[in-house]
Amino acid sequence: METAKGIPSEDHLRRRAVSSETYIFLGVTCIIFGFLGSQMGIGIMFSIMMKTAHDLILNTAIFIMGVAVLAGAVAALLSEFGVIALVNKLLSPVMKPLFGLPGAASLGAITTYISDNPAILSLVEDEGFSKYFKKYQLVSLVNLGTVFGMGLIVTSYVLGLGSEYIPAIIVGNIAAILGGVISVRLMLIVGQKEFKEEKGYLDTEEFIEYRTIREGSTFQRVLGAMLEGGKSGVDLGLSVIPGILVVCTIVMMLTFGPSGVENGVAVYTGAAYEGIGLLPKIGEFFSFILTPLFGFQSTEALALPITSLGAVGAAMGMAKGLLDKGLMDAHDIAVFSAMGICWAGFMSTHVGLMDALGSRKLAGKAMVTHLIGGVAAGVFANYIFKLFF
Repeated sequence: METAKGIPSEDHLRRRAVSSETYIFLGVTCIIFGFLGSQMGIGIMFSIMMKTAHDLILNTAIFIMGVAVLAGAVAALLSEFGVIALVNKLLSPVMKPLFGLPGAASLGAITTYISDNPAILSLVEDEGFSKYFKKYQLVSLVNLGTVFGMGLIVTSYVLGLGSEYIPAIIVGNIAAILGGVISVRLMLIVGQKEFKEEKGYLDTEEFIEYRTIREGSTFQRVLGAMLEGGKSGVDLGLSVIPGILVVCTIVMMLTFGPSGVENGVAVYTGAAYEGIGLLPKIGEFFSFILTPLFGFQSTEALALPITSLGAVGAAMGMAKGLLDKGLMDAHDIAVFSAMGICWAGFMSTHVGLMDALGSRKLAGKAMVTHLIGGVAAGVFANYIFKLFF
């Protein structure tokens, strides 16, 4: 069987040079840019896009990279001198009652918290780690890794906004974990239905007795850890720049309105961060549902969790701007942090991670369960913050 002339069906990544999707893509692109151009003018539209991207890379992307470098250096030091191993031992006993996973899963939680979602794959591919899990538990690790992925970066970023947001990030982390419990538990149910026959696994908490350290004196180890950890932060900072510039620019153009005023009428000036105000209108339409769930003080703040679905780095880039405009407060930061950490761009990584585990057919269900978990994280954060602060 062939999908097209001379192209075998198994070669699913090949297409005709010009196909129907070419014309569909052109049509959709023309509609989108035509709509934006009709609202603000073609010249002004491109001016806004360029100025917004330029401001984002100077004032947001570089700041996030700085946070990532420092966080990477600290994480490397904690790992080098056994602090992470200690935390891992402390967390192992709670993994089973909370997430329904062996204690070894705590290593995956810590690894992704100090880095990013895909870090869970390097552990799953290690037989010394994966032997502690049944097959249905292994596929749930994708959700677990995403729950904790980018956690340290988001936490560091919020702490950098000011000490008044310390309660918000504490609540955000707690709520993200609670949402993650729901996500992972739901995925375990899905996995159990899919994988009927299972071999036993090693149910033990002390699966790591030794750690590898760097060569040299204590000073050399400290210096090496900081530099190598900082370098990983640079890599992470570079990797989030495309998401910040592309996704954040699009979302901001759909969020904010014109910034100029002439004769009492709002007008476009071509300045950075102008837009057509579409997302707030959508938020107002669904406010009867969204306000009780998340409690955001402005509909503009809804752009943050939506952006986190694809790139939490881009969402972080928007947070400071919303705070400066008075459209968010500490409560909203708590809710965003919870959803941002829990989701952490899973829409752009989940399929690839599930595919790497050989479970692509479960990718859709994994995404649905994690979407539910992220919503739950936002609800938890909303009511926990209101209850205690």
